[in-house]
Amino acid sequence: MKNGIAAANPESSTLNGVVPSTVAPQEVGELESVVSFHKDVQQPVQFMDNRPVKLSVKNLVVGYLDKQSGHTMVAVDKVALDIREGEFVTIVGLSGCGKSTFLNAIAGLVKHQHGEIKVNDRIVTGPGMDRAVVFQKASLLPWRKVGRNITYGLELSGMKQAAAREKASYYVNLIRLNGFEDHYPHQLSGGMQQRVNLARALACDPEVLLLDEPFAALDAITRELMQNELLELCEKVGKTVLMVTHQIDEAVLLSDRVIIFSSRPAYVLADIRIPIRRPRKSHIKDSDEFRGLMNEIWRVIEGNANIGGGI
Repeated sequence: MKNGIAAANPESSTLNGVVPSTVAPQEVGELESVVSFHKDVQQPVQFMDNRPVKLSVKNLVVGYLDKQSGHTMVAVDKVALDIREGEFVTIVGLSGCGKSTFLNAIAGLVKHQHGEIKVNDRIVTGPGMDRAVVFQKASLLPWRKVGRNITYGLELSGMKQAAAREKASYYVNLIRLNGFEDHYPHQLSGGMQQRVNLARALACDPEVLLLDEPFAALDAITRELMQNELLELCEKVGKTVLMVTHQIDEAVLLSDRVIIFSSRPAYVLADIRIPIRRPRKSHIKDSDEFRGLMNEIWRVIEGNANIGGGI
């Protein structure tokens, strides 16, 4: 490890040997046979941490059939990753490298062809209440008011209405939307809608919270404010979080670790520990330590782009 950066594997960390993203044409039924096109088996980077592993991903391969070309496209190639209880981990990388595909596989929304995903040592085979996803768009139900949008997942789980309303009230207070419980989504700003989206996910009390560029659709000022609110929220609820973003400063501000994905098909280029103490505020972005971490991350991403990864 150097300057907080741990290479995920000795050969891939040199940024050499980028693998092709297509293989010989296969039928849909043969997609199960796709194993890997990356020559090395990756192992999760080990840091000194006694907390139990909450999310474990071993040698994950995700591929899909491109109907136009007839080729099997590999989006994620033998990714290994352990996230411990209470950690906030963020994935960054080039656009289109497979970050969201990886997140969707963990959510159980995308089928993987090889490897395994475990939450609390239980194998993931599809969507489940132990994981909740917050997407770029709030996707609130327009016919439901704020309170009933928050209770939606609870209702699906079979929770009684009175208990669901009580829990929704707690999260309305937590996200500072008191007085807006009876408003419809179209009556809220973009930032307010995304806060409801977060509350809806957290109300289900997932073991792992998955964030897919949750602030990408917001303006710059609202994004900064939401980053601060997410920092405070995570400190209060203490969830294990895996986030995907294109914003390096956002990743450094929010995370305990930043995982850098290669260009497609994705594998782990580096696993970077963020040593900045918590609680954090956005003013730390002006510090030399913060800028140094951003530069380290950017150098790895830029180096991968320069050998053919593109942007």
